[in-house]
Amino acid sequence: MPLRFDASHSHTLLPPDWLSSRLDALSQAQAQIETGSGQGGELTGWVNLPLLIDHAELFRLKSVAAQIRAQSDVLVVIGIGGSYLGARAVLELLRSPNHNLTDRPQVFFAGSTLSPDAWTDLRAILDGKNVSMNVISKSGTTVETSAAFLLLREWMAQRYSPEELRSRIFVTTDPASGALRDMANREGYASFSIPSNIGGRYSVLTPVGLLPLAVAGIDIDALLSGAAQMRQELRKPGQDNLAWQYAAARHACLMQGFSVELLVSYEPYFRCFGEWWKQLFGESEGKCGCGLFPATAEFCADLHSMGQYIQDGSRILFETVVFFDTPQSQTILPDRVVPDHTPDFLRGRDLKDLAKQAFRGTLLAHVDGGVPNLLIRLSERTEEEVGQLIYFFQYACALGAYLLGVNPFDQPGVEAYKRNMLALLGQPGLEDERQTLEARFQESQ
Repeated sequence: MPLRFDASHSHTLLPPDWLSSRLDALSQAQAQIETGSGQGGELTGWVNLPLLIDHAELFRLKSVAAQIRAQSDVLVVIGIGGSYLGARAVLELLRSPNHNLTDRPQVFFAGSTLSPDAWTDLRAILDGKNVSMNVISKSGTTVETSAAFLLLREWMAQRYSPEELRSRIFVTTDPASGALRDMANREGYASFSIPSNIGGRYSVLTPVGLLPLAVAGIDIDALLSGAAQMRQELRKPGQDNLAWQYAAARHACLMQGFSVELLVSYEPYFRCFGEWWKQLFGESEGKCGCGLFPATAEFCADLHSMGQYIQDGSRILFETVVFFDTPQSQTILPDRVVPDHTPDFLRGRDLKDLAKQAFRGTLLAHVDGGVPNLLIRLSERTEEEVGQLIYFFQYACALGAYLLGVNPFDQPGVEAYKRNMLALLGQPGLEDERQTLEARFQESQ
């Protein structure tokens, strides 16, 4: 069953024309996406990607994934931001956050932290295991990724001959230039390309996400098929377009004073998908002094920590709830009586039914408390439906950014912190900036 979107639980909290008043703007935004004529249009290669699969390259990717599976107890994926979040999000959603307890090869993600303790922890996990590495970076110069790559390559070089080391390092980077591309060509590492017209946070359906997912045993053909189905669905303009509805509802909430969008799911499997979603929307919309603040919550757990604030706190947030109708397993509560403990209404009940009623009761309570609720429903956690969800969010995000009048595909704020960090680390050419920054820190002491 295809993805469904429902804004009906927000109608009393939004203007009656929340959708109709935005149709012209949405039509213009869609035209900019489809033609690449809007801000950042050179990075809209993701729009038709699910329909333009290079099957020969996909076959090669699957062959390399099979090689990694055959030779490895562990694959370490090194990247930060869009270079790893999509793969990890899909892997944990379709498998489990605990997938490394049972799956082989194990898949660990590194390169998103500069914590010495995290590296020591990973090294202890890897000891005694056959390891392969997939390093992912378009530029090849990101500090966090470079540090993790240098550490892991040195660790592997102490355990493998140069020839075997070469067969265990896989590079995903710019197709033509950059430090990683030059290194892959020089060292003879197997490599894949990040299309030059696709930015990092829109890259999960490229080799950035597909290679680690194929190694993990995810059906990437079904993932791409689901995205292709959603692509065909969303190319039709008009008020029945689900991405138009979601983008319009989000924009209307913002205009009504709701500044925080809380992405909610009732599945612990969804936690990292929320992290991918936060980057997608936060980096795409959060600029020029505008944009919704993307946050996440996991119910029922967060109902017992943040539930009070959501229900009764400042009216600054609305919820987007992603709900999967059918779990992959069935769990029935015992029917026998446990003296002084078991409420009769729980005996013999399916956990699926409890989750459904928690979802329904919470939605109605929060709406009664003045919190708009947007609902996205899927049937199951399958590759096909997750592919639909990925593409739906990507398309709606681009629409939403154009509604705000900002470039959906750049991230100038990220570049600001990177430049400061490189200056403080002593990158040549940034000496004057380093002195200024050091002086500022001295003044604050």
